[in-house]
Amino acid sequence: MKAVRWIPLLGLILLVTVAAGCAPGNVRFNTAAPAGFWAGLWHGFICVITFVVSLFSDKVSIYEVHNSGGWYNLGFLIGAACFFGGSWTSGCGRRKKSSREREWEQIGIRVEDKVRRGIKRWLDESEKSDPEWEKIGRKIEEEIKRELRKWADS
Repeated sequence: MKAVRWIPLLGLILLVTVAAGCAPGNVRFNTAAPAGFWAGLWHGFICVITFVVSLFSDKVSIYEVHNSGGWYNLGFLIGAACFFGGSWTSGCGRRKKSSREREWEQIGIRVEDKVRRGIKRWLDESEKSDPEWEKIGRKIEEEIKRELRKWADS
């Protein structure tokens, strides 16, 4: 049972070792042709791993200096974007709403519609002149003015 716990750790160590062996900054690109698109793609994909390794080793860097220029840069950019979740297409995507959130949204829409209809009905009714309501409105307006005067004087 204890051996099963070590398998993920051994897999991680193996992955880091393989990635570090293909990391930018090794002697292979100094003597042979400069790093091209495919090397840039790989280096972009393993950039996080090589960053961690570069903290402990001066022989490993994140970016290959001896490269072919634009093609290497394009490959590195695509590789890094793939590793970080493909942010070109779905980075700004919306989070999928749960059924509870959708239900509350529908309730909110229904309540808003009902309030809107009630206000419209109230406005339609208030357009008809009613001397009693006009008298109440004037009294409320006078009371508000009195309270505002008290507040402004204090």
